[in-house]
Amino acid sequence: MRILLAAPRGFCAGVNMAVEALDRAIALLGTPLYVYHEIVHNRHVVDDFRAKGAIFVDDIEQVPVGANLMYSAHGVSPAIHEAALRRGLKVIDATCPLVRKVHLEAARFARLGYTIVLVGHRGHDEVIGTMGQVAEPMHLVESVEDVDQLDLPASAKIAYLTQTTLSVDDANQIIERLRVRYPQALGAAKEDICYATQNRQEALKRLLPKADVVLVIGSRNSSNSTRLAEVAQEGGRPAYLVDHAGEIDDGWFRGKQAVLVTAGASAPEALVSECVNRLRQRFDASVEEHTVRHEDVEFALPLEVR
Repeated sequence: MRILLAAPRGFCAGVNMAVEALDRAIALLGTPLYVYHEIVHNRHVVDDFRAKGAIFVDDIEQVPVGANLMYSAHGVSPAIHEAALRRGLKVIDATCPLVRKVHLEAARFARLGYTIVLVGHRGHDEVIGTMGQVAEPMHLVESVEDVDQLDLPASAKIAYLTQTTLSVDDANQIIERLRVRYPQALGAAKEDICYATQNRQEALKRLLPKADVVLVIGSRNSSNSTRLAEVAQEGGRPAYLVDHAGEIDDGWFRGKQAVLVTAGASAPEALVSECVNRLRQRFDASVEEHTVRHEDVEFALPLEVR
């Protein structure tokens, strides 16, 4: 069996920044150190930081007055930030700059009087933070059907934004339908879906014709990891999303000639190596690295931990 190892895969610049920021904050400030939401959506990364003394919370009231608090890569709403300041919390903001860009776009569109339609997944940490950026309610759409159910005047002044970790194809379908219903709808000058999400999906699509089956490493609450598995399935290949090598079922690969292996933007490379090594041992598989695009993006660490 051949292993087609896709690149780019795994950690993106935003995840690298957030993970390094939390490591440095623990080293500089000690523990306990509180984090609002999971620092990134990967169970192993979160468990490792718990072992180091990080405490992950979903409610600012759970953080003791005056404590150190880091915002996760997914960002927070102004209301959460204000609540943190009222409690005298010492804040380190590890929001991904690409998420912050969407927040700034939301505020700008709101100032200009637009009704904002957000393409994203209900309940996702990033979506919650983005929807909290403006006083007027945003209209969240998750599908083309949701667009058809929008009850806005035909002449409404509409702007749309997208969650950064969506399937590029799915988002484009939703936006196309939105612009059919509302031709005047205005998007951001630069696409919201992040470069890393697009690159990982592009690499998967390019390699998919060569593969019989796809293995995606990532946690199930990771939107971009889930999208990778869905893109593979939509391309006609069976795809399996696993958190670690222990979740692999050998039956998925029996009789297969080529398995495409990739990883979501919050999955550590160590987990990829574990999965590849398991396939090599069980199936005497050879490994081929296929680089579709090079990434050299880096984001500065939060000022508090530089």
